[in-house]
Amino acid sequence: MISKMVKPIKRPLLLLLCSFLLVTCAEKTKETEKQQLNVLFIAVDDLRPELNFYGVNHIQSPNLDKLAGRSLVFNRAYCNVPVCGASRAALLTGARPTRDRYIDFSTRKDKDNPDVVSLPMLFKTNGYTTISNGKVYHHAKDDSLAWDEIWHPAVKYDYATEKYREIRSNTYRGMPMENADVPDSAYRDGKLALKAIDDLRKLKDENKPFFLALGFYKPHLPFTAPKKYWDTYKREDISLPDNYQQPESTPRKAFHNYGELRNYETIPKEGHLEDDLAKELIHGYYACVSYTDAQIGLVLDELDRLGLAENTIVVLWGDHGWNLGDHMLWAKHANFNSSLQIPMLIKVPGKTKGQRSNSIAETIDIYPSLCELTGIEKPDHLEGESLISLMGNGKREKDYAVSKFFDGVTLIKGTHYYTEWTDDEGTAYERMLFDHQNDPLELDNLAEKEEYKTLVYNLSVELREKWGKDFLTN
Repeated sequence: MISKMVKPIKRPLLLLLCSFLLVTCAEKTKETEKQQLNVLFIAVDDLRPELNFYGVNHIQSPNLDKLAGRSLVFNRAYCNVPVCGASRAALLTGARPTRDRYIDFSTRKDKDNPDVVSLPMLFKTNGYTTISNGKVYHHAKDDSLAWDEIWHPAVKYDYATEKYREIRSNTYRGMPMENADVPDSAYRDGKLALKAIDDLRKLKDENKPFFLALGFYKPHLPFTAPKKYWDTYKREDISLPDNYQQPESTPRKAFHNYGELRNYETIPKEGHLEDDLAKELIHGYYACVSYTDAQIGLVLDELDRLGLAENTIVVLWGDHGWNLGDHMLWAKHANFNSSLQIPMLIKVPGKTKGQRSNSIAETIDIYPSLCELTGIEKPDHLEGESLISLMGNGKREKDYAVSKFFDGVTLIKGTHYYTEWTDDEGTAYERMLFDHQNDPLELDNLAEKEEYKTLVYNLSVELREKWGKDFLTN
């Protein structure tokens, strides 16, 4: 019986109040769930978009294909700098390279851009456990305060002595390839997968969201992978790329001496490679992609087994492209599409299921995308734009990318790839323009042809607008 001292609430008003409380609670629950999504952040060094889910069937990558089937796949994603250190620093800070920032492999976030909040630091300050395993930043101790833990594999199996030993540098000296009959865990990516699996088991028991970053080393040189992955491919089936040439119309500035590869034994110090050596290198690259694919598969299977996949965003990206004889070049360090285009995909529980986007994306777009997905407020310094609208209506306003390597800056818009090499005053001294609709192999430079003069002028203006003030001055 309702007390006479308390005026009873009329039924319509009571229903309205209950509805309001239910909606409010539901919204708060959704908001809490959104903020508690974990992030599995996977970087793969030197990975080309030469994979089955991009329509190329000569490299076996079943685990990446499976992940792509559950993700939003970006068909046109590009790095901002085609070199390891600079590319990773740009992505992890969400800031573009300039004339004096994010230049080469020696780039360090702590030195080049110390005042901005990095992606892992943002997650750490928002209550996430942050772990860096393997090659995330190029330099192990860079941005060290952003991580609760930093781990790198420390030993490698020496198949000659049948003992584990300290790893040599994977950047300089030694043989460029290795084909050893050893278990997957003999090499660093195998150890990395086992560490990640162990981390996932521990993180599952913690009452906290996590940002777990995995930086896989292969297919970066040297091309070292267990023999079974080499045996997957037959050398006689491997051919040189269709653009294995350097047309006279292309500026000499666009080419380089692939010094990264020259540092290895058996590689001549100058001149183009013999065809047999070139095909052996391609064989080694394929083997390394399949090897790393297998390790990523182990981690993703464990994520599923632990029941974490339903509450974990997975981001996978390559730090830049890699020339496998394209334009008779090896390694990255160029403004061609083969150096700039990367594989990139984002898997979001309940939102992605194999969608594909032809919208142009840049690696600096990843930072704001993860902010939007997790409900974390974006820092003011970000220069990329979120990709998340592409999961819904498939559209977003931004549809271009800008990539830079030393003096060369490339605007990618529509089917056009326009590059200018400029001096410190911003004056262009070389130009390169390709139309991928008619010339996907980039063999016909249109920049100096009279009929393209107006287009070159317009693209030059737009490049400077998109790049901003740092394009012109130090």
